Amino acid sequence: MDYSSDKRVVLTLDAGGTNFVFSAIKGKERIGEPITLPSNGDNLEKCLTGIIDGFSSLIGGLSEKPVAISFAFPGPADYPNGIIGDLGNLPAFRGGVALGPMLEDRFHLPVFINNDGDLFAYGEAIAGFLPYVNQMLAEAGSQKRYRHLLGITLGTGFGAGLVVDGNLFIGDNSAGAEIWLVRNAIDPDCFAEEGASIRAVQRVYHSYSKHNHDIRLTPKEIFEILEGTIEGDMVAARLAFQTLGVVVGDAIANAVTLTDSLVVIGGGLSNAWKYFAPAMLSQLNGTIARTDGTKVDRLEVKAFDLEDALQRGIFLSGQQKQIPVPYSNRMVHYDPMKRIGIGASRLGTSHAVAVGAYAYALEMIDKKR
Repeated sequence: MDYSSDKRVVLTLDAGGTNFVFSAIKGKERIGEPITLPSNGDNLEKCLTGIIDGFSSLIGGLSEKPVAISFAFPGPADYPNGIIGDLGNLPAFRGGVALGPMLEDRFHLPVFINNDGDLFAYGEAIAGFLPYVNQMLAEAGSQKRYRHLLGITLGTGFGAGLVVDGNLFIGDNSAGAEIWLVRNAIDPDCFAEEGASIRAVQRVYHSYSKHNHDIRLTPKEIFEILEGTIEGDMVAARLAFQTLGVVVGDAIANAVTLTDSLVVIGGGLSNAWKYFAPAMLSQLNGTIARTDGTKVDRLEVKAFDLEDALQRGIFLSGQQKQIPVPYSNRMVHYDPMKRIGIGASRLGTSHAVAVGAYAYALEMIDKKR
């Protein structure tokens, strides 16, 4: 559904461990300036007061009444009921806090809370990667269209969200698409996030670097080593992003065997696409063994890097042909190439989350009418 021309206003929040950023969205675009307040994640009263103050300030600056509050908040949580559980980076919420009901009582507005990975995927499905790919297919003359999208975020953590035929898949326990807990391909005793996050890139680089850095380099600085803009250990930097690609690729392979969908990747680490994507695609298009040692394809489908012009062209072309209907003069279209595409966010991660929050709120409101 296209909400680009919708005149309704939804209040959103980007809830980080350090700061909370409040925005008002109309027609999928931010209106006015965002408001930033400290999260005070270790003090529940200060944190809740800050959330109330942030939304109150937004409302005070609007010329029209908002129709809902909708935002991403870290889990674990009972998102449908607006209850936040035991958070690692916001310890004041441990034990369960009914954040959604509190805001509904305070502002007399419907409140919708989701995971940031879910809303990222939803935003990209509504107005980003999914329509972008389908438009390219249409322009290429292909009859192939996609309806499902797995969204991945690579940053402080390893997050995901799944959109199935236009609907956000949350799961029965608000724990759908929690990809961070799949097994780590390189260290099977660990979960995937230990190899697919900012801390993972840093750890691998500093484990193998022959340079004595005074402080721990950021992934951006490790990226800049590969770009040649700062000095450092090129071999360790390349290995850091290749390792990221292996772990991410293996986790996505496990996921898309179930979702059979396009995949979009966002988050700060996605800016290093050219350094981790080859290893990621090698996992997806690699092999897996039978007990007798013979190899079979890891996936039933072929995965294409849609940021690469050559791979994108093959993906769009497919293997289109006409085949006859038995006992008939009729011909039907057939494209036997089973394939998925993987690419980077088309909206930017933060904006995709905001668009997802906005569209989700309006969809829920419209369904109740």
